[in-house]
This record gives sequence, C-alpha cells and structure tokens, in this order.
Amino acid sequence: MENEYDKWYHPYKPAIEYNKKVAYFSMEFGIDQSFNIYSGGLGFLAGSHMRSGLELKQNMIGIGILWKYGYYDQARNDDQTLKTEFNEKHFDFLEDTGIEVEVKLHDNPHVKVRAYVLKPEVFGTVPMYFLTTDVEENDYLSKTITNYLYDNNEVTRVSQSIILGIGGAKVVEALGGANTYHLNEGHALPAFYYLRDQGVKKNQMVFTTHTPERAGNEEREARHLNRCGFFGRSLSEEELQKETVNGGMLNYTISALRMAKKANGVSKLHAIVANDMWKEYEGVSEIIPITNAQNQKFWQDEEIKKSWLAKDDKTYKTRKIELKKELFEEVYKQTGKRFDPNVLTFVWARRFAGYKRADLLLHDLERFEKLISNEKYPVQIIWAGKPYPYDFYAIDTFNHLVNHSKGNSNLAVLIGYEIDLSKKLKCGSDVWLNTPRITREASGTSGMTAAMNGSVNMSTNDGWIPEFEIDGENSFVLPELDQYLPAWDQDNVDAGNLYEILENKVIPIYYNKPKKWQDIVFKAMDGVIPEFTTTRMADDYYKKLF
Repeated sequence: MENEYDKWYHPYKPAIEYNKKVAYFSMEFGIDQSFNIYSGGLGFLAGSHMRSGLELKQNMIGIGILWKYGYYDQARNDDQTLKTEFNEKHFDFLEDTGIEVEVKLHDNPHVKVRAYVLKPEVFGTVPMYFLTTDVEENDYLSKTITNYLYDNNEVTRVSQSIILGIGGAKVVEALGGANTYHLNEGHALPAFYYLRDQGVKKNQMVFTTHTPERAGNEEREARHLNRCGFFGRSLSEEELQKETVNGGMLNYTISALRMAKKANGVSKLHAIVANDMWKEYEGVSEIIPITNAQNQKFWQDEEIKKSWLAKDDKTYKTRKIELKKELFEEVYKQTGKRFDPNVLTFVWARRFAGYKRADLLLHDLERFEKLISNEKYPVQIIWAGKPYPYDFYAIDTFNHLVNHSKGNSNLAVLIGYEIDLSKKLKCGSDVWLNTPRITREASGTSGMTAAMNGSVNMSTNDGWIPEFEIDGENSFVLPELDQYLPAWDQDNVDAGNLYEILENKVIPIYYNKPKKWQDIVFKAMDGVIPEFTTTRMADDYYKKLF
C-alpha cells in the first residue's frame, strides 16, 4: 500500500552542501524528556546531532529502536538507596509508517520488524525511524527483543544488534536507500554485513567509535553470532575465519573499522588513544577526530544566553539565582533539604561508572568533612546519575553517596537523571565536577552544556577538556598524571589535587573575587560556543566523514 513514507521523506529541501543521503544508526537517542529511550551520553549526543541536522537542513535520517520499557526508571527503597523499576512507556507522538520488514533470528526466519516515524515537527529533529518487534504476528520471545535498552541477557543483546542493523538497513532500503550509512558505535554492526552483501560499497560506510573502555567494544564468539543470524546469512567456516580476532572472537569495533572507509573518535585525544588501541589489527581504517558536541538551542537557557551576549553581569546573576532556586526545589522535593541559592554549589552528574569516580571527593574523609563544614566558605554538593541496572559496583557507589549524604544538610543525591533533571543541574550549578581517570573518557559532553549555562568545569584533563581549557581562566583542571600508575595511586594524587584546587582557588575566587568568577563564566561560554555545539559537529561529519 502506497503512503507518504514509501520514499525518503523530508519536509524541507536539503541544503546543497548537505545533499548526500545519510542514514544514522544509533542504539539510543536522547531527544526529549517525554521520549525516554536512552541511557546517557551516547543518547544525548545522538539526539543533539539529530536536532542540528534539522537546523542545518541536512539530508539525513535517524534509525533507532523503540524501547518498550526504555532503559529503566530510578526510584528509591525505603532507606533512600537506589531501586530500579521497569515501566512501560507510551509514545503517542510517533506514527506507524506501514513499513514492515523481516529478519532471520536464530532458528526463526520470519521475525517481523515494524518502523514508526518521528516527524521533524514533533521535537525539531531530522526524520527518525524507530523499530519494534512488538508486533502481533511475532511469537512471545521475538516480541520481547525491543523491551529493554542494553538487555542483560546476552542472546537478547545480540538480537537487538541484528534488529537495529539488518532491520534498520532494510527499512532504509524501503525508504529508497542511502548514499552513506553511519554507525554511531558498533551496536548496529550487522548492517555493514548485510549491506556489503547487497552491493553497498566500502566508501558508503562510516563508523564512530565512542569509548576506549573494554565493555564498550563488544567482543563475542563468532560461531555463536553466525548461528544467531548476525551476518544476515550463514557464513562458511572460511568466511568466518576472516572476520575473527583473538582466537575465534568477533570484535564489533575492529570489524566496523575494517569495513568502513573512514572512522572517527570523539575528541582529539580519543582519536590518538583509539588509533593506538587498534593499530595491531590489519585492514582497520584511519580514525580521525571529530569532537563530540551538544545542541546549543536545546540546552542553553535563553536568559543566560542574552546576558552572556551582552556581557551583563547583573542580569546573569539574577537569572542564575532563579535557576538555582528551580534546582533546589527538586532537591527539597526529593530529600527534604533546603539549599541556599547564595551558596557555591557543586554538581557531579553523569552515568555512574567506576572510571568516572563519582566518589572521588570522599577519598580523604577528613579533608572532605573540612571542606563541607567551612562556615566562612559554605558549599553545597549534589550527585546524580544512572548506574547500569546490573552494575552492582556502580550501584554500591551510588548507595554509599546516599548513605553518606543523609546526615548532612548541604549534600544531596538525586534520582531521575534524565534530560529534564540534567538541564536543571547544568543551569542551577556553579561548578561542574568531572573526575574520570585520564584517557578513559573518550569525550564527555555534559561539561559543554554546563558551561553554556554558566557552570564552571572542574575536571581532569581528559576527553574534550584539553581542546577547551585555559586553566584558571575558563575552567579549573587537575594536573595531568601518569596514566599507567596503579588506579589506587592515581586516585590518591587526583583527590589531593582536587581538594587543593577547591580550597585554594575555586572556593576563594567565588566568594572573594566575584568579578573574576564572572569573567571565568563568560570566557567558558566564549570557548564552548560555537566550537562545542552540534552545529559545528554535524557540519564536520558531512565534510570530514561522509
């Protein structure tokens, strides 16, 4: 049956310099609070990219999965510790395209995949297509594949990659095909195998690698993947041999790097780290840097923006107090603590992962207590973020912070770290803490949107920070240390430097030199805009990768 979705449909005429048809595959997209199908930074980045794609009138579409239960919802147990809940989501702003494709999974050759469209006028993105297996004709097991983002069951995880990759590629074919297929991370790798068999050339395939973390570079047994239908057809033993590394394993990142004409890392530092990581493997493509960014129009508060453009300290301060009050209403609602908008407020908020060190401030409890009980220079600290629901080490860190904060009126741990809360934290904080072990954070983008709203970055010199920082002028940066030191020693040195800089620079400047603090705030905005906006990034992808 013919309908308006049977062709590559854009409600605008693409700009000449962005005329190439690009299909962008991502496991998660963070577009709007009401569309909560993302887990963290990868989704926020992809969502901002899709927004800037529309603003620049790029001839691009997004391909994702419609997660029935999203990632998970953060709740609390009676003792305030983390409780993970899975609630069904409702997305009535999506429209059924009528496009349905079939994918072979394991022993089932007829798993149906249906595509829903998110039109540009809904949230201001390029057209996006979301896939679901929750289709009446599918058996129960097939219906559940698209239930949970990053499902804990390994076989389901593999199936999700096949749905996104092969199902997504078939949906793009139904829309008329693309000139370039862009994989945002290796999750959709089956797309490359399927497309190669359909005659799509290497120069039409590009890839973005996002992390040096082992868990982010999936590696699975190749024969098992072959049985699952990962390659779009059954590969012979000889064909399989060509794809494997490390004794019969298929590494998603290495395979994508071999099949793509070009790939990118997500900061200058990450491109160096990534090239070094994969250089031993034959046939991998060059990894160029295209630094991550965020959408200014979506993330920056309008009044803050006006005060920055006018370099108007007074208007800025008035608005900042209002934004702090909004954030502190949330703190009161969740914890019953009344925070003071005139007090210097630190926020540590991002995905909870071991290397990000959410609890670094508590490394030396004596110094920490001194810091939070100084009456001359009072401080308030907020932590927020989502651990992976089965990462028990990260959940333990979260709960440790909850338990430690309970008895302190100026410490709070918030749940519900999604787009709305993220915005409030970035607008309502004075200092944005970022403490990953060096070279482990490929990019990190939360500090960009914090800086857009006047929250000053206090960070290790990792990810995007080296491209932005002028220490003491637009941010505060911990001295670099030897990344090969044992983790324990790194934590000791970094924690010592963190207390030192907070005690002797950040806190005294905020209270004793308000004019200097204001200069740092505005200089940070100058440094972030336009360099770390997705207007620059979306343009870079067309010019440097596609």
